[in-house]
Amino acid sequence: MIVVALAGRRIDAPNAEKPRFPSENTEKVRKCISDLLMKHNAATLVCSAACGADLIALDAAGKLGLRRRIILPFERGRFREMSVTDRPGDWGVMFDRIYDEVQAAGDLVILNKSEQDETAFIATNEAIINEALSFACSSAKEQKANNKISEGKLLAVIVWDGIPRNEGATDMTEAFMLEARKHGFAIAEITTL
Repeated sequence: MIVVALAGRRIDAPNAEKPRFPSENTEKVRKCISDLLMKHNAATLVCSAACGADLIALDAAGKLGLRRRIILPFERGRFREMSVTDRPGDWGVMFDRIYDEVQAAGDLVILNKSEQDETAFIATNEAIINEALSFACSSAKEQKANNKISEGKLLAVIVWDGIPRNEGATDMTEAFMLEARKHGFAIAEITTL
């Protein structure tokens, strides 16, 4: 069983100075994510639910029948406003559908951070990695109990332009990749350009 932890770029804002994830690349990225999930025989996807990489991956994983775990830093309405519908596209409808499906399956985690907490998204990255580790450990124990060979594989998928932001702020996608690497995840990158 492969557990995938994923993070990546949001769709570019209309006034983006530098393209990081142009909306016209959405279908290309969707195909790459689907292909990667199938190639690695993924069973579980853990990520947040922002517009762009997260929602595309969650949608693809749902179509493939994977278990999906969503980690949000704060409550639905505020997250939707700040990280989903603030960019062009019909992301709100997709978010609502996937959120409801994942919540009904009991796989929604809300960290209850304040939206003013500058570490809320760092905490979300850490929670995604910890949830993936927990799923892998649980699966390894089940496989061992059933006398099956377990490799407990963990894969971090980074969906981005491959260039860290140089704006003085932390690049959350790069930070996620470094944290995943520190915890022994294999890394796969998908380009948004």
